[in-house]
Amino acid sequence: MSPFQYARPTSLDDAVAKLQAPGALPLGGGTDLLPQVRDALANPEVLVDLRRIPFSADITWLEDGGVRIGASARLAHLARHAELRDAYPVLTESCAAVGSAALRTMGTLGGNLCQRPRCWYFRHGFSCHKNGGDTCRAEVGENQYHAILGGGPCFAVHPSDPAVALTALEAIVHVAGATGEREVAVADFYREAARPGGRETQLAPGDIVTAVTIPGLSRGGRQRYEKVMQRGAFDFALVSVAAIKRQDGEVRLVLGGVAPHPWRVTDSIEEDVASGGLSDDDIETLGLRALYDARPLAHNGYKVDIASAILSRGIAFLEGR
Repeated sequence: MSPFQYARPTSLDDAVAKLQAPGALPLGGGTDLLPQVRDALANPEVLVDLRRIPFSADITWLEDGGVRIGASARLAHLARHAELRDAYPVLTESCAAVGSAALRTMGTLGGNLCQRPRCWYFRHGFSCHKNGGDTCRAEVGENQYHAILGGGPCFAVHPSDPAVALTALEAIVHVAGATGEREVAVADFYREAARPGGRETQLAPGDIVTAVTIPGLSRGGRQRYEKVMQRGAFDFALVSVAAIKRQDGEVRLVLGGVAPHPWRVTDSIEEDVASGGLSDDDIETLGLRALYDARPLAHNGYKVDIASAILSRGIAFLEGR
């Protein structure tokens, strides 16, 4: 591991200024960044500790019933936050599903949303689209855990559980950088995740996530997050689902573990679920229909069946079963 400096900014402006220095990288909980440094996937000259920014972990309730969550909020704190659990259970359930208790205690919401792919070719230093290469080795290699939807040229799936829930909640990501502050819908935050290059988000070098806002429109109703893992715990999702039926009757269904970004199910299926009165056969058919466009690779066809089944369970939950 190469030596690096450690900086503690005293304000958001100070953090942004420090991150403009060559070789500067933002540090949240470090649960992904420090392993990247250890494995020579990241080589910072200075780490800027975002947790030191005043109020960066605050949870603030908004007039419309929505909530603004600081990017430095710990996942463990969000998972057990009673008021958040009542208002947005799909978010607290997704936070509780992340890794182990130790990882949740250290990990921050902003860092979790910005973690790099877990593809073993990328993580072990093989030339690929994400580290300057011109090929995806997983496409014709070991691809048991890779994308079945929306993949190419990179087929790595995004590993964040909260990102799936926040997509269903139609959250907004707040970003600060050298050009000022801006807002990005979480559904757009990952739109270039499958493209070649050293990033999967809309963050430019020196940018940081400062907060996430969830609108009051997504509060309450019926909400569930479910995750299927190879092991019983401490693992990334083979497939996950965030299922929401809002108080206005609108339905949002988002799959994780199947694409380079959280995968929202088509509007027509959401509309069919919103109409209600579905039989067991209807629910099974919708679960199958959502995966019609799946294009599994040589070793991950099993994900199609899991995704269809877990989506059907999510729909059944929204039906009150």
